[in-house]
Amino acid sequence: MNNTYQIYLISDSTGETLDRVFLAIKAQFKNIEYEVNSCFFTRTENQIIKILDTAKKKKNSIILYTIVDNNLAKFLANKSDEKKIPCFGVLGNLILSFSKLLNQQASHVPSGQHALNEEYYDRIEAIQFTMNHDDGNLINEIDKADLILLGVSRTSKTPTSIYLANKGFKTSNIPLVNEKSIPEILKREPKLACVIGLTSEAERLVDIRKNRMSTLKEEESTSYTNIEKIKGEVEEAKKTFKKYGWPTIDVTRKSVEETAASIIKIHEIYKNND
Repeated sequence: MNNTYQIYLISDSTGETLDRVFLAIKAQFKNIEYEVNSCFFTRTENQIIKILDTAKKKKNSIILYTIVDNNLAKFLANKSDEKKIPCFGVLGNLILSFSKLLNQQASHVPSGQHALNEEYYDRIEAIQFTMNHDDGNLINEIDKADLILLGVSRTSKTPTSIYLANKGFKTSNIPLVNEKSIPEILKREPKLACVIGLTSEAERLVDIRKNRMSTLKEEESTSYTNIEKIKGEVEEAKKTFKKYGWPTIDVTRKSVEETAASIIKIHEIYKNND
């Protein structure tokens, strides 16, 4: 444990930005042991002093921070320097650069990105819509969706839909058992909404479905996890997507975030051609 790095994530807000930044950083370095110490809603010098005192007592401490109050950020940087603890600000220089570029003072208000504005309420509405239209529910309201995801079982339709909802997209997802699973309105009007097919390699689906059955402690269904049957499902799904002219994304080696990013790009093209 002597080589374990103590990572202190210090934020004056929820720490969401820091979590994402550190996630990106640690993905670049393999075989490194670390412990994350989350110090969110840190807004006073006393809080910072306590955190640094604790960090100083441990070996290999590193600090990452997002603090929009300039004075408090400088205090943290100076005190860390005094204690010889590596300390890196994630947003400071970026905010300063944008301030100069835009010729405008930054507000320096913590949690500014979480303001209860129109965009926020649109996002909440999108999340509610998506939860109500999960797994083929409320098909009669499908025309109200920004995005419609189709795919055979275990192609990450639900988690991808929820992620997109958090981006503000009203998303409906529909399990594709066969062509009869597709709502009649979509067959008549394939471009009614931005429809995207999700597919995956059959071998990967076998593993995911077996794990799913094991997690649910249910008896394994031979047809549900049969490789030949799944290959047939995948091929039929691809033919269906091609028939209706719907773009397809292979999610086999993609994270939910990567799949969502591809979907958003397709949606932009759909809107521009609408």
